[in-house]
Amino acid sequence: MDIISQLQEQVNSIAATTFNVFGTLQRDAPPVQLSLNYPDPPPSAPTTDEPKQLSADLVKAAKQFDALVAALPLSDGGEEAQLKRIAQLQMENHVIGQELHKQ
Repeated sequence: MDIISQLQEQVNSIAATTFNVFGTLQRDAPPVQLSLNYPDPPPSAPTTDEPKQLSADLVKAAKQFDALVAALPLSDGGEEAQLKRIAQLQMENHVIGQELHKQ
């Protein structure tokens, strides 16, 4: 599997883990009394170690993503060369677009 596919899988993993972390935190959050006009909230269920495990999973996934990004090959010439190449490609696309428009 190429590195871009691995990066995409890792992003998907981070998104799924983040979704689960927020859902778990929301589910396990202790009730709060909004106003003195409302009755006391019911007692909350005992907390589990699940949020800690999910947080550790999220950190692990982020570190794996960073490792994959670090493994990407460096481009030749750095940022200036990349910007020059992008400008060149944009110019070529513009010229091709004009030719197609004439046809």
